[in-house]
Amino acid sequence: MRLLLTWLINAATLMALPYLMHSVSVDNVGTALVAALVLGLVNTIIRPLLVVLTLPVTVVSLGLFILVINALLFWLVAHLVGGFHVAGFWSAFLAAILYSVISWALSTLLLNKDGNP
Repeated sequence: MRLLLTWLINAATLMALPYLMHSVSVDNVGTALVAALVLGLVNTIIRPLLVVLTLPVTVVSLGLFILVINALLFWLVAHLVGGFHVAGFWSAFLAAILYSVISWALSTLLLNKDGNP
């Protein structure tokens, strides 16, 4: 149940991004659901590999390179999912930060600490 609610929160966050940034667009709710699913899979499978491979750069940049990784993965998902568009890298950079903050805030408000809605 928690996984389903988290997925819906992430899809709602993706639907809110075009209202905050004009360089991000999501065609409809179905597209947001698919993009949230693909983004979750990419963050689960590919992100840890990239973090390990870029560990020296991440250490030298005091962890700030992880923001670049998040932006690149957000941009990748925009290229993979039809109907979800991001204008460029810097738009993806800001959108990834906003996406993280908004989804974290909604998850904190809607989910209890014990994992039950």
